[in-house]
Amino acid sequence: MASVPSLAASVNQRVADALSAALPEAGSADPLLRRSDRADFQANGVLGLAKKLKGNPRELAAKVVDRLSADDVLAGVEVSGPGFLNIAVTDSAITSTLAARAADDRLGVPYAERPGTTVIDYSQPNVAKEMHVGHLRSTVIGDAIVQILEHRGDTVIRRHHIGDWGTQFGMLIQYLIEHPHELDHESDAANGDGEGEAAMSRLNRLYKASRALFDSDEDFKTRARRRVVDLQAGDAETLALWHKIVDESKIYFQGVYHKLDVEIRDEDIVGESAYNDMLVETCKLLEESGVAVRSQGALCVFFDDIKGQDGTPVPLIVQKADGGFGYAATDLAAIRDRTGRLKAGTLLYVVDARQALHFRMVFETARRAGWLTDEVTAAHLQFGTVLGKDGKPFKTREGETVRLVDLLDEAIDRAAQVVAEKAPDLTEAEVAERAAQVGIGAVKYADLSNSMTRDYVFDLDRMVSLNGDTSVYLQYAYARIQSIIRKAGDTARPQAHPDLPLSPAERALGLHLDEFAESLAGVAETYEPHKLAAYLYQLASFYTTFYDQCPVLKAETPETVENRLFLCDLTARTLHQGMSLLGIRTPERL
Repeated sequence: MASVPSLAASVNQRVADALSAALPEAGSADPLLRRSDRADFQANGVLGLAKKLKGNPRELAAKVVDRLSADDVLAGVEVSGPGFLNIAVTDSAITSTLAARAADDRLGVPYAERPGTTVIDYSQPNVAKEMHVGHLRSTVIGDAIVQILEHRGDTVIRRHHIGDWGTQFGMLIQYLIEHPHELDHESDAANGDGEGEAAMSRLNRLYKASRALFDSDEDFKTRARRRVVDLQAGDAETLALWHKIVDESKIYFQGVYHKLDVEIRDEDIVGESAYNDMLVETCKLLEESGVAVRSQGALCVFFDDIKGQDGTPVPLIVQKADGGFGYAATDLAAIRDRTGRLKAGTLLYVVDARQALHFRMVFETARRAGWLTDEVTAAHLQFGTVLGKDGKPFKTREGETVRLVDLLDEAIDRAAQVVAEKAPDLTEAEVAERAAQVGIGAVKYADLSNSMTRDYVFDLDRMVSLNGDTSVYLQYAYARIQSIIRKAGDTARPQAHPDLPLSPAERALGLHLDEFAESLAGVAETYEPHKLAAYLYQLASFYTTFYDQCPVLKAETPETVENRLFLCDLTARTLHQGMSLLGIRTPERL
């Protein structure tokens, strides 16, 4: 089905035509239409035109009003203040437009006119290390942006640039060679742990044991360092054990992702090691083109506007003086791969704000090398820090980084209390299922409802509250609608009746429902999931007012019952679609 024009688009076109007809000397002017609390819409474009044409804005506005006659969309237009146009639309236009949206599986949301190919780099845990609260934001934000862009029709290639290479692997592999049963699965078989937790238990045991030996035994330290050389040289035995450690970590990662209700596919996990074969050539291209130069033996890229506190230039070091490669070389090789082999037009990096300078330097280097252009762009979607209630970075009482899996388990436990209290008739299994949906949804929404650049306080008490801007409030609104529709049964069905008058609460809900497609388009354009969360919270709030003021099943006439059921049903579908794009479940019952 073709996209459904919003009422705002229809009104905007009428006002634009009226402006051109009333003030031809102004050419094609923008009406500057927006929603208003003084009317359904307000157009402010006349004020700017009056300045340009040196005319009286109220008089010019009156000329425009003369060209706008009431019709099936416009109920009335009046001049307000210094020359604003206050515009009311008809009840029938609201209901008819919503009926067109309801008839479309996509709720009238169009596909992108020119869908592109985007590579998005997000959720980048480190091999042989536990995922902590710092991995939450990249995973949740990245997943939401993937869903939103794919819904728009873009080709989205996911990349999880895991830390799977480095000197620490020499220590781990050497210990495994000398203690070959350290990663055997049988030792954890009786624990009753989940597969992912058991994998992390094995990796932790390996890391602690190898680190203790590395720090206390100089001979082992020497052997471990030689093992790094073997790894980099591609020694078969060393590589086989390296793969074993990486695979064990992936088992653990998938356990955490499953709990977080995020799909991460193995083929999208492309770590630092995947670009090893491109590093030498990348450096050669940069040096031969003059983008990078040798400085004290290292291959560096300098920038006029990036200097240290003492005023000396701070370079991007692509290759160290000892011949080793750092993160910059790997990131530049990844850009070459993503723009060349994968043919991406847009590269997105969902990485915390502390890496802002690094990505600024990497992107500028890639532009100088011609790997990024006006047509092929890269953006760092930087995010802030998760804070504790004390306003400091979130830590355990012992000052340790909080394990992500512990955080999620606590959220599910808190949600179970809310669900059991709200629905005491549910079985233990039903409570557990809903608690996972509510608890994980609460964690995701708390993150996504904040602008990604802001820090936010992790407060589970507030997150699982039924009141305020929480996912539980949205889920409860959805479940309440499903309850109403179940109660209606076969006696009444959702059906739009454009001939019926609408109450103020029905109009407010209807006009907000009509904004879904345009809101979603804006979110996809700017990569700001918090704006979708804000739209959904407003929708649930408008629905709550409608629910309080407009009886549904006990409405005055059968037609009004059907029309209000129609508004309920479209609200539920919009909530479901929007929350799904944020990665949040909508239980039918709460």
